[in-house]
Amino acid sequence: MTTFESVHPALASALTKRGYDHLTSVQQAVIEADVKGRDLLVSAQTGSGKTVAFGLGMAESLLDAGGKLPRASEPLALVIAPTRELAMQVKAELEWLYADCGAHIASCVGGMDIRRERRDLSNGCHILVGTPGRLRDHIERGSLDLSQLQVSVLDEADEMLDLGFRDDLEFILSNASEERQTFLFSATVPKPIEELAKTYQRDALRITTAEQRHQHADIDYHAHLVSPKDKEKAVINVLRFHESPSAMIFCSTREMVRHLSSRLSNRGFAVVALSGELSQSERTLALQSMRDGRARVCVATDVAARGIDLPNLDLVIHADLPNNSETLLHRSGRTGRAGRKGNCAIIVPQNKRNLVHRLLKFANVRVQWEAVPSIDDILKQDQARIFNHPLLKTAPEGDDLALAQNLLATYGAEQIAHAFLGTQQANYPAPEELIELSYQDDGRKGERERERNDFEDGVWFRVNAGRKHRAEPRWLLPLICRVGGFNKKKVGFIRILESETVFELAPDVADRFQDVMETEGTGEKSLRITKIGERPEQLLGGGRGGQGGRGKPQGKGPRSGDGPGPRSRRRDARPEGRSRDDGFRRDRGDDGFRRDKKPYRSKGGKGGKSNYHPLND
Repeated sequence: MTTFESVHPALASALTKRGYDHLTSVQQAVIEADVKGRDLLVSAQTGSGKTVAFGLGMAESLLDAGGKLPRASEPLALVIAPTRELAMQVKAELEWLYADCGAHIASCVGGMDIRRERRDLSNGCHILVGTPGRLRDHIERGSLDLSQLQVSVLDEADEMLDLGFRDDLEFILSNASEERQTFLFSATVPKPIEELAKTYQRDALRITTAEQRHQHADIDYHAHLVSPKDKEKAVINVLRFHESPSAMIFCSTREMVRHLSSRLSNRGFAVVALSGELSQSERTLALQSMRDGRARVCVATDVAARGIDLPNLDLVIHADLPNNSETLLHRSGRTGRAGRKGNCAIIVPQNKRNLVHRLLKFANVRVQWEAVPSIDDILKQDQARIFNHPLLKTAPEGDDLALAQNLLATYGAEQIAHAFLGTQQANYPAPEELIELSYQDDGRKGERERERNDFEDGVWFRVNAGRKHRAEPRWLLPLICRVGGFNKKKVGFIRILESETVFELAPDVADRFQDVMETEGTGEKSLRITKIGERPEQLLGGGRGGQGGRGKPQGKGPRSGDGPGPRSRRRDARPEGRSRDDGFRRDRGDDGFRRDKKPYRSKGGKGGKSNYHPLND
């Protein structure tokens, strides 16, 4: 049994029975000769097999030479998990791993009968799995004694701190035997985790597995650039295109979970929602409906989805973008497990694509930038699924054959085929039509902007910042382009007035820009942009010039040509005494900043462009 030569023989047998033919990186790392007996701080991502890893790691301290566990009146090993679901999963994994060792494994988790737990503890157990709050409750009531503890494991330690269990963890560990071996497993190792390790571990060995540094090989990543108002439609089309037996959608807030799950349910999807406002029984019912196939889509927040493991999860959708690269990997790692291929779809609003590029870079993830599946793409997939339906590949026999022949004689082949198509298509919710965007080959540019024409019927917007707020085009123009998700060719005239600024956008981006303003704002808490509509004559003065041509704001020279490149300064077009800050088209580079002055610097910073503008003072 050379494959598991470093594993205790009793556990190696269990691995073989379970169908293991090799160990993952984290499982192999915790059983190396120089690791045995040491405290460990392990960084391991979701789906890397860490439960079996710490099960193998604790064997050295628990098992005797014969591979058995000694009689114990108090727990010898303690595993602390952030949620009830994860605790029960850990217990199930340890039960088969230690099945041949005579292990008695008990659990103490919230939502279960505390009197039964007390009886289990009084009868004695070798390994105890629990959640922080319930374990502390048992210690305070005197029903749990950790003085004989030889191994303690903190599973998903970063999530337990995020959920506010730090005080409970410190209370539990301070009441445990000081001679114990401590394993701390965490997807990420922020400063609070390092502080916890220094306090409750002794010279811990830091282990970072290969899976933590590289993209999960069994997950295909797809990024879909969409208009901000099409985000929910994109989720629907991605679900329809893949038609996965089990899918999980991540949202950033409870409100978004409620809204999106309600919309999906109304569209005919079998969906459940997970958020922090659910009771434990509601949460259990929702997860069970996913496991037995009654529901196919789970919409959840990051917090509510922690610690759950849904089998056969084929698709993960990031409806709202994660806060950091670790969360991106943690979410995505819920698919592509146990040798199965998984798909991960990232819905990218146009104005957030630069953020997504940074997330993907820090996560070391390669993605395929693709258009959201169109109605034609989805219908083509539906046709392929119908034509490959298992019932069409099964020859009728006996009574079924006679009934099929009678049906064929009564209605004819075409009518029967039409009826079959109708019954199958009724199972599929209708796809959505989205604003069509085109892509650069590398996915870095997103939308290919059309060459700008002279802005006929341009749409005007107002900004609540003017000269007295030190508003200038050199920070307004990049901000408008960043928020709107377009380049400077879509921006026409900008006029800075005493207490406000007005600017013009091309008609093809104006509605989308207004939607972003109404739903997300500018990202600057003090800056507001509202739509005016037509050219604000009362603000700019003067009428339209020429025979039917575009009017020029008073005091402004003509614009430069329609092609790309910097605009020329027209000194002769500026009225005498008019401040340069009243102008609009300065010489700018591709980033929209003027070149005749240095860009703003962050307060206390050292050069470079920043998001600083005077309204934040």
